[in-house]
Amino acid sequence: MMAEVGRLPRGLVIAAPSSGSGKTTVTLGLLAALRQKGVVVQPFKTGPDYLDTGHHTRAAGRPSFNLDTWAMSEALIASIVAQAVKGADLAIAEGVMGLFDGAADRGLSGGGSTADLAALLGWPVVLVLDVVGQTETAAALALGCARYRPEVRVAGVILNQVASERHGALIRPGFDRIGMKVFGALRRTEDVRLPERHLGLVQAGEHADYAKRIADLAALVAGAVDLDGLLAAAEDAKLPLDGGDTSVRAVNPPGQRIAVARDDAFSFAYSHMLEGWRAAGAEILPFSPLLDEAPPEDADTVWLPGGYPELYAGRIAVAASFIAGLKALAQRSVPIHGECGGYMVLGQGLEDADGARHAMAGLLQAETSFRQRRLHLGYRRATLRSDCALGRKGAALYGHEFHYATLLADAGEPLLDWEDGARSAAAGSRAGSVTGSFFHLLSAVDAGS
Repeated sequence: MMAEVGRLPRGLVIAAPSSGSGKTTVTLGLLAALRQKGVVVQPFKTGPDYLDTGHHTRAAGRPSFNLDTWAMSEALIASIVAQAVKGADLAIAEGVMGLFDGAADRGLSGGGSTADLAALLGWPVVLVLDVVGQTETAAALALGCARYRPEVRVAGVILNQVASERHGALIRPGFDRIGMKVFGALRRTEDVRLPERHLGLVQAGEHADYAKRIADLAALVAGAVDLDGLLAAAEDAKLPLDGGDTSVRAVNPPGQRIAVARDDAFSFAYSHMLEGWRAAGAEILPFSPLLDEAPPEDADTVWLPGGYPELYAGRIAVAASFIAGLKALAQRSVPIHGECGGYMVLGQGLEDADGARHAMAGLLQAETSFRQRRLHLGYRRATLRSDCALGRKGAALYGHEFHYATLLADAGEPLLDWEDGARSAAAGSRAGSVTGSFFHLLSAVDAGS
């Protein structure tokens, strides 16, 4: 299947009734199997997950982008999709959590659920059903999902964790009865399971045998799923995507030459933000703190994304060139911002899971610890207290927190005020041109815009 000249490709949404059903495994297998078939597939991820997009990128051979109805306007989602799908034959968006699970309150264009995105885009949903311990109930569950919201169309299902041929044979009559397509059935196996750690899947770049894992997964999916049937089930997006308005950006570039830390310790940078900055004419200058690289001296902004500094705290603490480079730029009042992991690295010290304290850059007052892990998770609306790399004073920020760190102390001036519908607090820190917080930014609306 090749996309017609001047026409945007059709799309599908891979969803499930609950987390842990196998959405990511099936999505990666589909991306790789379709790629082997000669289909150019553009991947997307519902919600703010920054780990799954890395796996999508490796499997599809194209950068994956996050689409989040809570934190993004319809215009921004349309712009991201329109730009990303250029040259693709098919778009596949992996869902988040259960199909209808999202925030309790509505954000910029929805509640962040997979169903909200599917309804907005108009792409049909393919349900991944974990059928362990089920036979006919699987069809009842799928039927309930299909009827719950009329504007969300379920095109069919992929059965996962099927124990045997007999198990599959007991499941299928229920789908015949309700008239729902079964695109395939994946047998129960541990051979293709990807390892996890506390924030989700281990990053794609950390697997020595990743190419073999993806090849095995592609072979499993190609042998068990009707790929041609899936291609036929895809539909055009109903959003007006033609051309894509590149002036619609998630966040205005914080500078013209933006030094962005990029390695295994600083990997949680959103593709839509980086591409938006490039489209606005900014230059992205990647550097690696783990290789003790200093940010370029001629950078006019430094951005330290989140990641896993707790796993590399010892190496970061002795990265003398990196820390000296940060301090030199801070002395010249160059804006430096740290998100989550970057915030911790800009602080005074970081205590690892074993209780060992590692001195960090010392540009902010934050002391953080992983000795007693505590999950902080959820969407956040925030307002900036003053001008900084994130925007102008009063700018409305939409993003999230997802970390297990504990803030032991931060005596610095707060950076922003956030609320999640139930709670509100001052958060983050600033000292001169240096700022940081646990807040992961997805989009911003500048004051006066």
